[in-house]
Amino acid sequence: MAQTPKFSDRPRILVVGGGYVGLYVAHKLQKKVKAHGGIVTLVDPLPYMTYQPFLPEVAGGNIEARHAVVSHRMHLTDTELITGKVTRVNHGSRTAVVEPSDGSEPFELTYRDVVISAGAITRTFPIEGLADEGIGLKTIEEAVALRNQLLERIETGSLMEPGPERDRALTFVVVGGGFAGIEALAEMEDLARAAVKKNHRLGRSDIRFVLVEALDRIMPEVTEDQAKWVVEHLRSRGVQVKLNTSLASAKDGKLKLINMPDKTPADEFETDTLVWTAGVQANPFVRNTDFPIDERGRVRANPELRITGDDGPLDGAWTAGDVSAVPDLSGGGVGGFCVPNAQHAVRQAKLLADNIYAERYGVGRVREYKHKNLGAVAGFGQYKGVANIMGFGLRGLPAWLAHRGYHGMAMPMFERKFRVVTNWILGFVFGRDTTQLMDLQTPRRAFHEAATPPPKKQETPSLDKDRTEDTEKAKPKAKAKA
Repeated sequence: MAQTPKFSDRPRILVVGGGYVGLYVAHKLQKKVKAHGGIVTLVDPLPYMTYQPFLPEVAGGNIEARHAVVSHRMHLTDTELITGKVTRVNHGSRTAVVEPSDGSEPFELTYRDVVISAGAITRTFPIEGLADEGIGLKTIEEAVALRNQLLERIETGSLMEPGPERDRALTFVVVGGGFAGIEALAEMEDLARAAVKKNHRLGRSDIRFVLVEALDRIMPEVTEDQAKWVVEHLRSRGVQVKLNTSLASAKDGKLKLINMPDKTPADEFETDTLVWTAGVQANPFVRNTDFPIDERGRVRANPELRITGDDGPLDGAWTAGDVSAVPDLSGGGVGGFCVPNAQHAVRQAKLLADNIYAERYGVGRVREYKHKNLGAVAGFGQYKGVANIMGFGLRGLPAWLAHRGYHGMAMPMFERKFRVVTNWILGFVFGRDTTQLMDLQTPRRAFHEAATPPPKKQETPSLDKDRTEDTEKAKPKAKAKA
């Protein structure tokens, strides 16, 4: 273990993960804890928090990528920030091992209180070829890459002759019929529709979109009637919706689909774009801690958001968000626990900050988390959406407005809200941005080509030179004849 870099020796509240929960907890506590002589330390591999409900709109070109993230440095000015990841926690000794993102040696940090808010990662299955061919939609980088992939494939496909190669380039597949998958597919379809309008070599009928869902319905967060309407809506836009269907193989981009539950062959085709949105799982890092976890790999918690074992809550240990199993006292949660969504995360984060402050400094009282799910909203591209708000169903434009209104308010920090709303206004005036950014994976290509000397030309005799040489050779002979 390397020597610990010079960090504050004040009593520390260590926040593991800078997502929704970590950002809000640090933001609410940083000044208060500082006033009491302590410090809040946040550790995350990224220097920003990603507002994940906006990832489909980033992929669809409605929101600038940087505006869907919140900078830690900009807003956590009184927080000790470490860009890296916590790889182990030993709460018995109140220590955590931090691995810096720059590749330097890991080091130990001591703490007085810890907040486990490491969130969730994409859940995958051992499907042949999936790791090589698929892309998720859990990070801002994935959303940007997906947007550019779609635009590049459309542009490239427009230059191809009709046939299997062009069909593969212009086929886009989304696996997973939850909110993330449906919103991603709908935004991609809207973007593709806008892109082909500007390309006279293609029409919308040349583009193929396929949704693959293993269950017999999509979007369990809305009513069954609304879910059926969404399927009909997508099909009216030319999307092939395959329910009771699962992905069996994706090797080399050749997809093999099977019917569920009998697993008989369903369909085979090729694609260059496979988007995987079939669920999430708690960050597996928690298995490297001495905290109690449940059968789904989540940190066990009580309604006060304290990490809790068989013998009761652990002193100085807290958790919230997607990585935690928080009881849903409203009675509406799946399996009795709060579902992993932004609605719960933001409310839990605010209560968690208050509870830590009350417990540690005696200001206020520790309270239980209880929030009845207000419903769900989803956007399907410009002016289209579905919503279920407190049992009241909305479709089309009203649902789209509810979607933008809710997420516009839920986006952390006023300056980020302002940037996002500005994006929406610009999109309303000028339309969806279909500009493809090139060479994001190889940004040095242009410089490398400019800095590389051109190959030396090989001297090849010209026709005129050959004729001259022949003439010169003939002159002596002519003189001799004379």
